[in-house]
Amino acid sequence: MIKENLKNIKATLPENVTLVAVSKTKPIEDLQEAYNTGQRIFGENKIQEMVDKYDALPKDIKWHMIGHLQSNKVKYMAHFVDLIHGVDKLKTLNVINKEAKKHDRVINCLLQAKIAKEDSKFGLSFNEIETILSAKETEALENINIVGLMGMATFTDNKNQLKEEFLSLKNLFNQLKTKHSSLEILSMGMSGDYKLAIENGSTMIRVGSSIFGHRNYNQ
Repeated sequence: MIKENLKNIKATLPENVTLVAVSKTKPIEDLQEAYNTGQRIFGENKIQEMVDKYDALPKDIKWHMIGHLQSNKVKYMAHFVDLIHGVDKLKTLNVINKEAKKHDRVINCLLQAKIAKEDSKFGLSFNEIETILSAKETEALENINIVGLMGMATFTDNKNQLKEEFLSLKNLFNQLKTKHSSLEILSMGMSGDYKLAIENGSTMIRVGSSIFGHRNYNQ
């Protein structure tokens, strides 16, 4: 099933869109099956689970941290994480930079924008994103690289609302790119809305249940 799902999704993706297979709560056998099908980018939302999977699986996998980040846990993944999606504080960037330096690495990060109307979603306001990108303090962080933006849309079936939220982030992304050439990735869209996200400018999608089936939350 995983093999078929992956092939079906990849067949519909434009060349400029990267697929992150969201493997949180899934057993190592499922990830290995996706790996054997050619998938090399996996997203986890708990650092300890990602560390365990990193230890068990092939080392050419690129691991993405997609969950809300607790800065006191960055040290556990600093030696291998490829991209951190959900950075929503300058303080967190400082911590990532400090831990990356210990391993002589530069860690790629996305700033998480708040685009959803729901109160529960984390994220920075558009003004806060501009402030962080332009801050002298950010420039001084040599062991991080802010490579793009990430946003999570409202959990709704209202396509017009979703389109509006995706487009608002796409417009910000385009505007910021003129001043910040390192911005390349716009991470928007999950299993339920990734096609609409791609139509509205996403270059990276985070897909879990459409690949692996529904998640087991009892773990």
